[in-house]
Amino acid sequence: MRAGYCIFILLVSLTLLGIVDVCNAGKLSYKFYKRTCPRAEQIVKEIIQNRTQSNPSLGARLIRMQFHDCFVRGCDASVLLDTVNNSTAEKEAIPNSSLSGFDVIDDIKTAIERVCPKVVSCADILALAARDAVSAPFSKPLWDVQLGRRDGMVSLATETNGNLPSPFANFTSLIQLFNRKGLDVNDLVVLSGAHTIGVAHCATFSSRLYNFTGKGDADPSLDPTYAEALRKQCPNPASPTITVEMDPTSSLSFDNHYYDILLQKKGLFGSEAALLTNRNSRKIVTRLQRSRSSFFPAFAKSVKKMGAIEVLTGNAGEVRQNCRVVNP
Repeated sequence: MRAGYCIFILLVSLTLLGIVDVCNAGKLSYKFYKRTCPRAEQIVKEIIQNRTQSNPSLGARLIRMQFHDCFVRGCDASVLLDTVNNSTAEKEAIPNSSLSGFDVIDDIKTAIERVCPKVVSCADILALAARDAVSAPFSKPLWDVQLGRRDGMVSLATETNGNLPSPFANFTSLIQLFNRKGLDVNDLVVLSGAHTIGVAHCATFSSRLYNFTGKGDADPSLDPTYAEALRKQCPNPASPTITVEMDPTSSLSFDNHYYDILLQKKGLFGSEAALLTNRNSRKIVTRLQRSRSSFFPAFAKSVKKMGAIEVLTGNAGEVRQNCRVVNP
């Protein structure tokens, strides 16, 4: 009885000192670092604000990186790990080969480690950085980020297979994948709205432009005038260096304009055209297209769900000192 009482007093003391946060242990929280690293969110915000001034496309890069991280092994920052020996890391897989922004995460981690060493996870830094980069033009956060994720210790390129949605996927494949991640059709359509910012490489959609059915034609689900314009930008075979705006004329503006182009049959990927082939998803596309104000809260809700996919908490995983390598 006395031993149990002493342990209780010890936990209370450690909690008050900020060494152990009993309330947050094992779960995500909006105030996870309130005691242990109160400046963490401000440090992320300041660095992101500085970097987005010279790189306005950073929001698109980091939200994509977070998506690719969460869909493979959950939101554990495994996408940040470098290849070690013969174990090829996720970031080397073909779907991740065009990811960028790793240097920004490194800078944030270095700055936070100076203030709060071994406290703030790389997974949480990525979630905050993605939010702040997308939000930068609005001068306010577009969604709240729950914190308390731990970092994974495994990163395998082979595990991207079947876990990242293909740009060629049909609706059935897409919804099955999202369902496996605990997401629904609404999340599928809403998170696809992140394509309102950023660019795509020609190779991810050029099959829709040339000889789609074996008759030298384009995909009939793509607006023919737009397909012709895309052919002028993307010669056949596709160049790995040429990119095209995913949301024409609006690729730096985070808004609901993406749903306008979808309904105009100007979505670049086959997986985007697929959103119009299901009655429920098409209804959601139409709803979001009609109301700009409804897109932002919908995205906030869905990105929160995505950010909680298979997270490591409590004593699982680790808090990396360097986001590119597991701790020694």
